[in-house]
Amino acid sequence: MKRTLVISDIHGCYTPFNDLLELMDYKPGEDKLLLLGDFVDRGPRSMEVVEQVIGLVERDGAIAIQGNHDERLVDVVLERSEQSLMKFTGHGGRQTAESYTGIKQGTVEHLVERVKEIIPERYPHHITFLDRLPYYHEDEHFIYVHAGINPNYLNWREQPSRDFLYIKGPFLGRPTSVNKTVVFGHTKTVDIHGKPDIWFGDGKIGIDGGCASGLQLNGLEITGPDRFKTYSVPWRV
Repeated sequence: MKRTLVISDIHGCYTPFNDLLELMDYKPGEDKLLLLGDFVDRGPRSMEVVEQVIGLVERDGAIAIQGNHDERLVDVVLERSEQSLMKFTGHGGRQTAESYTGIKQGTVEHLVERVKEIIPERYPHHITFLDRLPYYHEDEHFIYVHAGINPNYLNWREQPSRDFLYIKGPFLGRPTSVNKTVVFGHTKTVDIHGKPDIWFGDGKIGIDGGCASGLQLNGLEITGPDRFKTYSVPWRV
């Protein structure tokens, strides 16, 4: 049976990402690969992760979803939001700036200014790609999203974009309003059940293993509505 392979919150962890694809024996053209956002920040190699994800989508037909860190990078580079700039500098943006600029020294403010020059000049396709990513993907049995869906909306597709990217408490603490299982990242599973392994809840599957926090990168293999296999690789440079 065709496999769906799901990975989330790579966060610049380029080596674990490739370790995980190898461990899962990913076969382009045979397997459906779903990547649930947060490709950048915190980890050391965001630029390389984004470049690889673009290739996986354009060459192999993988499906990538937007995460809040991906949106934030676009907002910073395009100077869309002062609040995004503050969050970028405080939530792993320095590592992204170092990855894109090759500069390790200096203040984060200096690095951000260089990023705003270098990315549009050398990597404009990265910003275009990240900016156009969808908020979710859906198949017969599953909804795939970065953060979750808001149970207050009868039609979850009409929820605010911020919920797709950021929601935690209302989604995690209440039953969903859908008859499909929601596969999500964003909230580290160690914060849900005390360990970084994939979390299986009632109608929800959390897969963020906290790789960029020094834990692990998780992969979920789906071969049916109730047929799963889990994989994980440890963080390493």
